[in-house]
Formats: sequence, C-alpha cells, structure tokens
Amino acid sequence: MQQNVLRLQDEKPQSLCQYSGKVVVVVNTASFCGFTPQYKGLEELYAKYKDRGLVVLGFPSNDFSQETGSNKEIADFCESTFGVKFPMFTKTTVSGKDASPLFKQLADKTGTTPRWNFYKYVIARDGVNATSFNSLAGPTSRQFVQEIEKQLASQ
Repeated sequence: MQQNVLRLQDEKPQSLCQYSGKVVVVVNTASFCGFTPQYKGLEELYAKYKDRGLVVLGFPSNDFSQETGSNKEIADFCESTFGVKFPMFTKTTVSGKDASPLFKQLADKTGTTPRWNFYKYVIARDGVNATSFNSLAGPTSRQFVQEIEKQLASQ
C-alpha cells in the first residue's frame, strides 16, 4: 500500500497509505464487460461496511479490451450509471510484465493475477495478508462477503 496512484476524477496523485489499517478491496474494472453491473454491488458493499473500516478501490483496466474510454469518460460513466462513490483510480495495467506495482504485489501475495475484469482482492487490515476472488464471485457472493466480514472483525 506504500504507493502513489492517480485519482480517476482529476488525475491527482493519491497515496494508498491513507487506507492503512482498513480492510481494502482492490478490483480491476471495465465499462463494457458482462460483469460491469458488479459496480452496483461494490458500491452497496462499500456503503454498508465503510463505517466499519472497509474501502473499495477501483482500477479501470483495458487489459481485456473492454475499457476504451478516457479517464474522464470512465469517471462520468461510473458516477452516472452506477452512482459509484468509492475511490477510483486512472486506467491501470493489471496483468503481465507491465502490471502496476500494486497488482504485481497482489499477484505475488495470492499467487494469481486477474484473468478478467472485476477480479477482486481483499487485503487484511495488516496490509500484508490478501485473498483473491475471480470475476464470478460477485460483490454479494457468500464467500466474498464472509471474507470481508472476517477481516472487519479482526483488529
């Protein structure tokens, strides 16, 4: 989490350290994917648990050729279509040799890289332990929610 990334709405640098001590869900997103409706569930999850220490961080990616817009277009789409309020960052490479440092670290920790859009990682409050969930595990799936609740319960 000791990295700086650019915020989607204005491309201003943000330190991920500001989320230290929180349970963090990192998700690679895309506007033109069959899983795009997961934005709604992610926003609901964020709204439900943010006061308990959860933050959802969205990273749009064109790695799977389903995020072709500019950062401004992506921000407008997320806000107007799904009412996304959780932090979103600029378009990011999430797999392969050019993956961002964050996604490289998550791949090292979990042994898996995103194979498609809306791949999710849950990072424990300690910032060290992480669990991955594939795209089919939606934001309301039992296993995903149980992992978040387990991490939120641990201090």
